[in-house]
Amino acid sequence: MEFILEKINYLIKAYKTNCPFKIAKKLGIEIVYEDLGKTLGYFNQFCRIKIIHINEKTSEYQKMFICAHELGHAIFHPEANTPFLKKKTLFSTDKIELEANLFAVRLLFSKDYYDDHLNLKDAVELYGIPEKLILNNLKGENQWPHLEN
Repeated sequence: MEFILEKINYLIKAYKTNCPFKIAKKLGIEIVYEDLGKTLGYFNQFCRIKIIHINEKTSEYQKMFICAHELGHAIFHPEANTPFLKKKTLFSTDKIELEANLFAVRLLFSKDYYDDHLNLKDAVELYGIPEKLILNNLKGENQWPHLEN
């Protein structure tokens, strides 16, 4: 998983942002908003065009997490047939889902770009990310004191 953290550091330094939308744009990845029903989002590639699909009915913060998660797939699993991101997918033990979740949480809560006033409860409510998912992916990191309850 160290390679994921190295890639996040590289992307943040190269593009001077942790915004998954801006990074996707810089990488030439298309973002499409559509009504996906209960599906939150997914990534696919069509004729070498990478596309992140995001459910248009989710909140702006949820869109940010969905984009970050799918960006993880676009970067690390471009050829994989990734499943649709749904609430239950957030608890998947599948290696590529674990990597995409780690990428998303570490990117969004980068110590260089976090909101000082954001606590764990707010992060859970705003982003729609289960508390356990956040804590598991930040385990061992002392650089996110703002996420304590």
